[in-house]
Amino acid sequence: MSMLSSNTIESCVIWACENEVAAPKPGNVNCFSDGHRMEVQDFIKSAHAIARIMSQKTLSVGELILQAIQATRTVVNCNTNLGIVLLFAPLCRAIHQCSHFEQLPEELEKVLLSLTIDDAKACYEAIRLADAGGLGSSEQQDIDAIPSVTLWQAMKIAEERDAIAKQYVTNYKDILNFGLPILTSSIKSGESVEWATAFAYLKFLASVPDTLIRRKQSWEHALEITEAATKLLTKVNENNMLSSFEAEIITWDNELKKKAINPGTTADLTAATLLIYAFQQALSSNSISAP
Repeated sequence: MSMLSSNTIESCVIWACENEVAAPKPGNVNCFSDGHRMEVQDFIKSAHAIARIMSQKTLSVGELILQAIQATRTVVNCNTNLGIVLLFAPLCRAIHQCSHFEQLPEELEKVLLSLTIDDAKACYEAIRLADAGGLGSSEQQDIDAIPSVTLWQAMKIAEERDAIAKQYVTNYKDILNFGLPILTSSIKSGESVEWATAFAYLKFLASVPDTLIRRKQSWEHALEITEAATKLLTKVNENNMLSSFEAEIITWDNELKKKAINPGTTADLTAATLLIYAFQQALSSNSISAP
């Protein structure tokens, strides 16, 4: 078995981003409706902008993050993909070392544990450049200061308030052990990739209150959305196909957008799930047309 080429990694990144934005994810930009002053096209442009960088074998995680956000800023003027970039960078770094998909967790852990202070500095610069909303200020290692810890340590400090940071310190457990099996079984049951993606998104939403909503609105808001996702999934579980609830999903999507509630972190976890799925397919078949 050979390793994935940079071209294949690039294709996997684009595939994951395009399917994430196409999926009918309530409250988030999707194929049924743009939202939060961002359009589907902005996300597609951003996906192509980051893919070439993400596939570079020689860049550190911090450089991958910073250069990807710099590239994004040349094609759009809003924060379309900071969370995606933060989650994709360690995965793209790790996949270069894998000839079998089973190696990914171990290689990912090596990447995460070897993150440096320079990675943290580059990452902080990227976050400031992306101008991400709702980060708030922190007593320790605030985003406007120069970090004095490694990127892993910075994520450790933030893990309670940010589900993306939590992935860095748990070796992407939520994505590898929860998101990926759900996405895979949904695709195998005959759902299209978009609907399977929306299903994985709702499962994440039902199990982990969205940390972006929690920071931007409130913990109560985040819990309400989690309860609503849980209720919807109860109906789906009796029926097994999320796609048969399209009307209900569109209604809920519109309601959330009217209130400017965006489960953005959940969408980022879903995008990373798609990327890992694409890597798995590409490694097992050696062709990206597999996903």
